[in-house]
Formats: sequence, structure tokens, C-alpha cells
Amino acid sequence: MIDLMQSIIPYISGLYTLPWVLVGFLITALLTYFFSQEKIDLVMKKIGLVILYFFVPPLVFRIFLDTPLGTEEAMFAMMVGISIVLMYLLAYLFARYQIKRQDLTDDRANLYLKTVITNQGRSSAFVGGAMLAIPGWGVYAGIFMALVGITLFAIIPYILSHMNNREQRGKKDYVKLPWFLTIYPWYFISFVIAAIILQKLTGLTSRDLGDVGVILRFYTALTIPIALYYVGAGIHPHDLKISELKKLTGIVQTDTVEHWLWVRQIIILTAVITPLIFALILGILLILNIISAAWFSVIVINTALPITSTNIFIIPYGLDKRTTAHSITWSTLLCVPLAVILIGIFSIYLH
Repeated sequence: MIDLMQSIIPYISGLYTLPWVLVGFLITALLTYFFSQEKIDLVMKKIGLVILYFFVPPLVFRIFLDTPLGTEEAMFAMMVGISIVLMYLLAYLFARYQIKRQDLTDDRANLYLKTVITNQGRSSAFVGGAMLAIPGWGVYAGIFMALVGITLFAIIPYILSHMNNREQRGKKDYVKLPWFLTIYPWYFISFVIAAIILQKLTGLTSRDLGDVGVILRFYTALTIPIALYYVGAGIHPHDLKISELKKLTGIVQTDTVEHWLWVRQIIILTAVITPLIFALILGILLILNIISAAWFSVIVINTALPITSTNIFIIPYGLDKRTTAHSITWSTLLCVPLAVILIGIFSIYLH
């Protein structure tokens, strides 16, 4: 059984995992002929919570366990930390500009601000996991994945929780967060702390753990194809109609103009503005030999990844549900092919 797991791991890692997005979409499209979309969404929500609690934290644990932080890795981690801060700062400034431009006030302004900032979070663990198999990129991709994971699943929920409590204070219809969302940031961060402590005290990696290590690597490797299936399943077939595309582009005006405007602005921010700004800044640093080609490739590709589908689970923190769902769908359709193209180009010409 252990030998079988070892032989399977390469095929559930790296670029081999990307077709699972299409598999998830096709199976979900087929299921809509037998079940209502509401029932499918309910089941997928439960599957998503399983991924969130039982797959993502162990994956990040294994990444930190297998990544001894030397000087170069520590410097890259700092670079990633600065990049993540800049990404969210860019989203904050963009949101503030649009709030003023649209003349949004009070609850609408807060809703827009939280929705835009949260949807700057990328699918570094799910789609970005494909980079783990690229020679020379694996360690850096793992570091980026882990730090983005901490941001997405610990820092952002913690900030949103405080914002939600402040906004709800004094309201009669106080919206209290589910207990599993309240404790999740601390639950997630405990895996990171445990991995760092274990690695520092013992110097062990998963490859030093024998059969247990193989089981750990196999189990955590399953996270990526499962999560990518989930990403694909979240793309509703009815969202792919030409009429929906016309709404997104603004060609057709409906009574939900504001909704589609918000979706369009989030797509522009995440799929165009952010990647271009980072490509420009990091491109200059690459030309000046301040950073390596591997650093440039991993960070730029991560900024071009689709919005993480796990944002669906933090909607109760006060996000716009429809805007978040449509932003995830369209960013997945646009950014997954873009990420595959960039991985192919960078792995050949910047290796």
C-alpha cells in the first residue's frame, strides 16, 4: 500500500492536477440534470468545509515541515510577506477610490470595501499548487502557498470578524458568526506553529518519517486535486451564457447594474491591475539582478491566479454573496488559462 501511495503522488501533484478543474465543472454540469442547483451547492458547501478543516491545514503543516528556512528562504519569505501586504494595500486603495467614485455610503461602502479586499486573495494552495512540481520553484511556491494560506485563513478572517462585530454592535438583527468560523483562524495557525516548532527542534522532514511520512505526503497531495475539483464544481453552467458575459462587460444593462459593476471591477483589479503592477516592479528587480528568475516567476504567477473559492465560506463575515460568487467564477475562467500559459513560458524561458 505504501509503495502504491508513493507511485501515485507524482500524478496528483503539479500540472497533472489542473484538469481537475474541468472534471469538477463537467460532473457538476451533468448533475444539474438530476438535482437542483441548490442541492448541489449545499453538498459542495459541506465538501468545502471538509477541505477547509481537514485538508488545507495539514497541507500547510507539511509544507512548513519540509521547508527548512535558510537565509535565502527567509529572505524570500520576507519578499512574499511584503508582496502580500502590497496586494491587499492595492485592493484597499482601489476600493476606497471606487467607493468615492460611486458615492457609496455607510453599509454599502463597508460591504464593497470588505468584498473587494477579501477577493484579492488568490488560489495559491489550489491552482498555485501546480508550481510545486516545477524544478527550482518548489520551495518558493511552497513558502508562498503557506504564507498566503495564513493570510487567507487566519489574518483576513480575524480582521473581518472584528469589522463584523463592530458593524453589528447595537443592531437588533445582530449577525453572529458560526462557531466554526470564529475558531478557524486559531485552528489553522496552530498547524503552522506546530510544524515550525517540530522542524526547528528536530530538523525532521516528512521524508525522515518513513511510512508515516509517505502517508502524510499522499494525504496532503490529495488536497490539490480535491480542491481543484471543488473550484471547477463552483462554476455554474448557467453563468457561462453569452447573456451573462454581456452583463459582465456592461454591454447589456439590467436592474442589477451595480452588482455586475462590482464584479467587473474586482476582475479588473485581480486579473489585470495587480499582475501588471507586480510584473513591472519585479521585472525591474529581475533586470537589476536583485531577485532571481525563480522568485520573479513564483510571485508574478501567484498574483495572476484566480480568486480563491474558499472566500465562499467567509461570506458570513459580511461580504456580498453574489458578487463574490460571480467574481470567483469569472476569475477562474480567465485566470486558470493565464496561469497555465505563464507557468509554461516562465518555466522554459526564465529557468
